[in-house]
Amino acid sequence: MGVSGGEIVSGEIALSAQRGTDMSVASAVKDQIQQIGGGFMFSREAKAFAASTGVPGFLPGYTRGRGGVLGDVDADVVAAAFGFFPPAAVRTAWEATAGVPAAKGAQGYLLACQDFGRRKLAGFEPVERLAELLERVADGASVAGVPLFAGWRALPRAQDAPARVAHAVQALRELRGGLHLMAVRSSGLSPLQAVLIAGSPLSSGPDQARGYGWGEPFEEITADLKGRWVQAETITDDLIAPAFAVLDDREAQELVGLLTACHSAVFARR
Repeated sequence: MGVSGGEIVSGEIALSAQRGTDMSVASAVKDQIQQIGGGFMFSREAKAFAASTGVPGFLPGYTRGRGGVLGDVDADVVAAAFGFFPPAAVRTAWEATAGVPAAKGAQGYLLACQDFGRRKLAGFEPVERLAELLERVADGASVAGVPLFAGWRALPRAQDAPARVAHAVQALRELRGGLHLMAVRSSGLSPLQAVLIAGSPLSSGPDQARGYGWGEPFEEITADLKGRWVQAETITDDLIAPAFAVLDDREAQELVGLLTACHSAVFARR
């Protein structure tokens, strides 16, 4: 039996509608995931892990903990995965903490992440449901080109939901970060240019670049570069959208609401 032109058009409309839903969900939760994950990285738990490496400062512990899932590799491998940090700064941090095996660093950072979740989400009533939805998204996502996401997803999950939520958020943060790096490069931007444009919720672009270890002077950010960054954001949404396709429309909207409430709980004072 043949397929009519009307059936083809109807199918294309349905596919377009589904793609738009997936992308809108990906866009709607990106700030919550980014900021909750960032909150962990600057938390008391992450700082305690960093101190346990015996090397002072933020970047050494962060590099060993976040990059530990890659194994005991050369620093260039870590720099390639991190992307937005200058390779020289990554090498200094990675080699300074070489006394901590990569697997031990990853395990320590994971435990810190889980403890952060336990402290922040102990009273968050829908935490079980949020953990379930986040893990379904993470489990359904492709690992192609995103080694940090693959490594974080593969780490053992805790039994309790607050810890699982924090772990899943960290993994999905790595998913978007890795895909965003691809999108930035494909849009004709350097990692430094992207940092100078985007900054962070707490820092301007130049301040963020200095914190990462990039050397000055920084170039002027033109309207063309800003346009390329907007393009990269759109590409990132497009690349990550299939991960959210495992959820139906009701579940997708539920995830947006739960992550928004989770964000409020995490950043409440405690």
